[in-house]
Amino acid sequence: MNTKHDLLDKAFQTNHLTKEEITVLLETITPEEREILYSKALKTKQAYYGDKVYLRGLIEFSNICRQDCLYCGIRASNAKVERYRLTPGEILACCDKGYELGYRTFVLQSGEDLWYTDEMLSALVHEIKRRYYPEVAVTLSIGERSVETYQSLFVSGADRFLMRHETASQELYEKLHPTMRFEDRRACLAALKKIGYQVGAGFMVGLPGQTPADLAEDLHYLKELHPDMIGIGPFIPHSQTPLGTEKGGTIENTLVMVALARLLIPDSHIPATTALGTLHPQGREMALQAGANVVMPIITPSTVRKQYALYENKICGDDHPEDCRYCIERRIQSVGLKVDLGKGDSLQFISNM
Repeated sequence: MNTKHDLLDKAFQTNHLTKEEITVLLETITPEEREILYSKALKTKQAYYGDKVYLRGLIEFSNICRQDCLYCGIRASNAKVERYRLTPGEILACCDKGYELGYRTFVLQSGEDLWYTDEMLSALVHEIKRRYYPEVAVTLSIGERSVETYQSLFVSGADRFLMRHETASQELYEKLHPTMRFEDRRACLAALKKIGYQVGAGFMVGLPGQTPADLAEDLHYLKELHPDMIGIGPFIPHSQTPLGTEKGGTIENTLVMVALARLLIPDSHIPATTALGTLHPQGREMALQAGANVVMPIITPSTVRKQYALYENKICGDDHPEDCRYCIERRIQSVGLKVDLGKGDSLQFISNM
């Protein structure tokens, strides 16, 4: 049988491990082996993307959601949330501010809020692209909609779409998402790819009931889907949810999954998530040193950003957009990497142009 060092070498050299090999690694990896894994993931990231870290300006434009996911602080049945919606004019003002700060990708993220009709969203995307053409990319993260909606938003100018698959285990998915269907999520991701979006998927680490075999399945699903971006963050409990008293995911286990994702799907973008920065003061820097290459500073207005609480104790709640912009640049430089303010298309997308 291969030793774990052999498995790490195999992942580095071939970008492949079987589900069984991944499971063995996750069940038995030592602190020393984790450091070897991070080093190999960083080398792989540098081979594909150099020392660049791409910044995306994140606008959390509504915390109203029709879904009731058991782990999420803005789930529909949480009556304690102070709900908000930004108007299209307020969203455009965020974009203007972000553009001034140098961002050339805007990520428009919300709960599944159907108040924003197809016509409103299409007009908003079209106006963002018109204002800053051809410099800016628009990324949407608005959850499950119809294929026709995805198509119309793409025609209006949306470039990318982020939708975490959350977990590749159907049993776990259906337990955590009582208002949603496992097949629907996968169908949405397949449709987005077919339409032509740069697609982001991803999952949480440390969910109650999640096993190493489930995480291995996540990586194999991502390898098959081959998304342009892979978002991996720890499960952080929110006290106003049914999972509020559960144990959260750890930074160590999350970083292992970031690094393995880099080795197995090497040309995808991988963000150093805000959730990692919430778990550890240097969480995002640690992710950048384990293969991540994107950071998404928040440009949501400070008046509402604390209300977009998918999990508790989220960092940067009182910061203004310019604070986040220059803080994160210093953090990136502190680990010997460089900010890239370009659109930062994925290598898969560039090679298919």
